[in-house]
Amino acid sequence: MKKVLKQVLGVDVAQKELVVTLGRMFNDLSVDLYAYKVFKNNKNNFASLLKWLDSLIEKDIEIQFVMEATGVYHQKFAYFLEEKGLNLSIVLPNKISNYMRTLNTKTVTDKTASQAICRFGLERQLDAWKRPKKIYKELQQLTRERSQIVDERVIVKNQLHAEKSEAEPNQSSLKRLKSRIKFLNKQEKEIKLEIQEMINLDLNLKKEVQNICTIPGVGVLTAVTVLAETNGFELIRNKKQLTSYAGLDVKQKQSGTSVNKRTKISKQGNKNLRKSLHLPSLSAVKYNNTHKELYIRLVAKSGIKMKGLIAVQRKLLELIYVIYKNKKGFIQDYEQQKRATLLEIEIAL
Repeated sequence: MKKVLKQVLGVDVAQKELVVTLGRMFNDLSVDLYAYKVFKNNKNNFASLLKWLDSLIEKDIEIQFVMEATGVYHQKFAYFLEEKGLNLSIVLPNKISNYMRTLNTKTVTDKTASQAICRFGLERQLDAWKRPKKIYKELQQLTRERSQIVDERVIVKNQLHAEKSEAEPNQSSLKRLKSRIKFLNKQEKEIKLEIQEMINLDLNLKKEVQNICTIPGVGVLTAVTVLAETNGFELIRNKKQLTSYAGLDVKQKQSGTSVNKRTKISKQGNKNLRKSLHLPSLSAVKYNNTHKELYIRLVAKSGIKMKGLIAVQRKLLELIYVIYKNKKGFIQDYEQQKRATLLEIEIAL
């Protein structure tokens, strides 16, 4: 008789509903997807979902919930499950979409997506999700709000420039546009002050930010954004995983002699992380010798400036991670100093 080894509820999250598929894996490693249902995405229906689930699962085997990180729509259900002490894993959408391609799924619907998520959870060992620390969650909200304000200000400034370039500019329009820019500047200043106050109140966070800001080109907003978007690198195990999470991992397609497409970054990750590293990368190629050499070498090879900047962004993100883990500030020409120290030790011996 077959014995159940693992049971998973795959959840495809939308704004208004949760599409779920319940599956199990047996001791012969066969998979059975045996229940499917749709619930509304609200707290009342979360309880109904658990009640429905309770009548279908093996009571002596822990049920694992697996869902995609879909903007903010998955958060309420994730928090609900965490409060109940249930086992939850959240994966990036690109991982599920890549996995679905291996299943040769011809029709993509909410149902087939939840089935793929369920299978993915049954076949993989996934890390348990943890609720973001309160301070990182609040900082994430503030940094994202500021980013939206900056984007809006760019649009308004472009509108102002276009209006000024008119043969006969509308003075009322000019006045309103200038007023909006002034208002957005004020809001950005308020957010920056709020972020700084939060940093000052948390001595550990303040020290972490100070260490990260010793990297040439990296300022407080970049440091805070990286920490907030990664929840203090809570589930990051290595640099490769971090670059993949940010969507800065390299994607290449090559097959035989006929297919050899140009390498590019996947962009299938956290866009807020990538965005926060753009301006620091411009500064880094000016003030950090190592990053400057990397940039010059790649631009000379490819002729594409953005390719060099993206490589610097990836190196900056990895460097922030290393400094955060080591709890020490940045040291210029660290590798050269390390080699010199080892040479001195060898000579002394």
